[in-house]
Amino acid sequence: MTPRVLERAAVIIDRAPAARRTVLALILEDPQRVLDETFEMLARRAHSSVPTIMRTCRDLGYAGLREFKLALAQDLAVGGSPLNRRVRIDDDARQVIDKVTRGAVAVVNGVQAQLSADAVCSAADALVKASRVDCYGVGVTSNFMAMDVQARLFRLGLVSNSYLDPHVQLISAATIDHRGVVMAITHVGGMPSLLEAVDVARSRGATVVALTQGGSPLAKRADILLAIEVAPDPVMPVGPEAYLAHLTVIEILTVLVAQRLGDKAVDRLANIQRTLETRGVDMQHHPPLHWDPGTTGSEGKKKR
Repeated sequence: MTPRVLERAAVIIDRAPAARRTVLALILEDPQRVLDETFEMLARRAHSSVPTIMRTCRDLGYAGLREFKLALAQDLAVGGSPLNRRVRIDDDARQVIDKVTRGAVAVVNGVQAQLSADAVCSAADALVKASRVDCYGVGVTSNFMAMDVQARLFRLGLVSNSYLDPHVQLISAATIDHRGVVMAITHVGGMPSLLEAVDVARSRGATVVALTQGGSPLAKRADILLAIEVAPDPVMPVGPEAYLAHLTVIEILTVLVAQRLGDKAVDRLANIQRTLETRGVDMQHHPPLHWDPGTTGSEGKKKR
């Protein structure tokens, strides 16, 4: 079956204005390249502008760039290899490298298009103000993400824990209060044990930050939703693309938390670095830690 984005593009291309017709032609010619590149890159190839790209997306029936890319990614996910939707059985190693890395770039671009700046800033504010942050995951990938968030926040000086066992998650939820934050991470967002722990935490007044796909049961329970959609994986319930997307969001969130902590974060990380180096744990030379020039002191701290 012809994907709906490409089908719609083929229908409207003949009657579209010249500038948008060029954009539609590029979409039809190589939809995977369009998905992998930024809209600025597409605009340059079309000798056009980002507003023209946005108008083309609306012509195709999508409210904005984010919705268009998500629909295109879902359409392209229908075919392809059972191991990676871009790889064919007869591709050589160079082709596999190129296709898999282009797929990774597309995932990161998808995060850039989808992630709400307001939501991730609200999440960073909540984490910095929290008396404690309890991170929950479910399954191998989400559990790793929960541990990663906890380790990052701990290094920045925040009181943080990661709980992976459903029983312990319930204990955590039963002992948290309105000053605490639960960071729940799961792409599917529907595991009953995790939802139960989140419900208990909410009943205790805790703020729930959820990193999951929009519309999931977990998303509906979140006070702050970091919604990320990725194309379905043909083999695993949670594929490598969801992993990369979540890792990118966690990196963004960590940087925003560090910005809010300002010099305290830098001083703490520098002290950790010195301690490891002087005890032979990390003997590599590292440059001094500091915010970039022009962002030190009061100017480097986010105005609130």
